[in-house]
Amino acid sequence: MTTSKQPTSADEPADPWLTSGELDSWLSVVRLITRLPWAIDTQLQRDADLSMVEYMTLAMLSEAPDRTLRMSTLAERTSSSLSRLSHLVKRLESRGYARREPDPADGRFTSAILLPAGLAKLESAAPAHAAYVRHLVVDNLSAERLRRLGQDAERILQRIDSPAR
Repeated sequence: MTTSKQPTSADEPADPWLTSGELDSWLSVVRLITRLPWAIDTQLQRDADLSMVEYMTLAMLSEAPDRTLRMSTLAERTSSSLSRLSHLVKRLESRGYARREPDPADGRFTSAILLPAGLAKLESAAPAHAAYVRHLVVDNLSAERLRRLGQDAERILQRIDSPAR
């Protein structure tokens, strides 16, 4: 006798195994989330001598007021651990792209500050990076499919970021 697990909530399917179609789609997503960051990182390393997370860090700082963010906020925006980000910003400091200093509003926190050389590096890297992102993703999808992909990605991220039940 075969028994099927009954769903415990509207979000949980009755059968925990993926169908053939679901598995095919999931494996495509796995390949995408593995290979897309690698492709972007390779392009940035080749063309700008920056890793993807270094580029993202410079970009997040460039958009912040006074080009300054608390390290904890920057870690969140770049999806990095605070420890990893600290090492990364130290590398950016050694290259003259950023500096760290105590937060003037609360000395318990450290802020990262984008320096003019870091902004110049970002501005020189951005055109080739944007063209490559356009080539790989944006031009490969209709405007509607791109919009839906962004919405779907946000739904998955919300699930990841929501507290465990």
